[in-house]
Amino acid sequence: MKIFYNKKDVTRALNFEKNVGFIPTMGALHKGHISLIKKSKLQCKKTLLSIFVNKPQFNKSNDYKSYPRNIKHDIRLIQKNKVDYLYLPKSNEIYPNGPNKNIKINSFHKQLCGKFRSNHFHAVVDVISRFIDIINPTKIYLGEKDLQQLLLIKDFLISKKIKTKIIMCKTVREKKGIPYSSRNLLLKNKHKIIAAKIYKHIKKNKIKIVKRKIKLRNIKKLIYKMGVDSIDYVNIIDINKIIKPYIKKRKYKIFLAYNINKVRLIDNI
Repeated sequence: MKIFYNKKDVTRALNFEKNVGFIPTMGALHKGHISLIKKSKLQCKKTLLSIFVNKPQFNKSNDYKSYPRNIKHDIRLIQKNKVDYLYLPKSNEIYPNGPNKNIKINSFHKQLCGKFRSNHFHAVVDVISRFIDIINPTKIYLGEKDLQQLLLIKDFLISKKIKTKIIMCKTVREKKGIPYSSRNLLLKNKHKIIAAKIYKHIKKNKIKIVKRKIKLRNIKKLIYKMGVDSIDYVNIIDINKIIKPYIKKRKYKIFLAYNINKVRLIDNI
């Protein structure tokens, strides 16, 4: 495995590669990331994984500072899974002239997490577009756990006619049902049990919730009773009607975000 610290080395190494899979991460790697690696290795000749904790997408400085980091663990895991390239850029490599605060993205950014994290998705789309400019990957692998940002990135690439293809990868879950997330490292077992109960209840009752046989306000009341500190949202959205070209067939997802022990968890079921 080759490790790159600057974009000149990246572009030089990938200059003649025609089938590169790209996995953008912020580190603290887990089984969800491993599933992306495996998929890329199956579909692409070379796989590049980046680790970069993107400060502009954090609304609170404490959230950025407390974000879990374990680079030694990450490198061992990447080597074990035989990734070809690891890119570890510094902020001035990615933002030589600062973030693009005027980047235009789909209005879907105003919903769900966008109501609670101003400019978060602008910063996510901005950093992904910068990585794509440097790497020029054939495919980019993104997990469906972060479905809102995935759809916003996809819409941006379509609107800019960027050829990199997005590969949507299914959410990988822990045994109890909660999606793997770097933030799970900040949870105690009792908090994971609460999150697992929430997932199981919504999954079991999804059809009734989508058909409005169970009201969302009652779902929220139940989630509070289970022991969360606060709820940002519980929403039902037809994801086939978010970005163009629209798909006629309806596909509903229940999106939720809540806080346990000052840790914000998101999911879509």
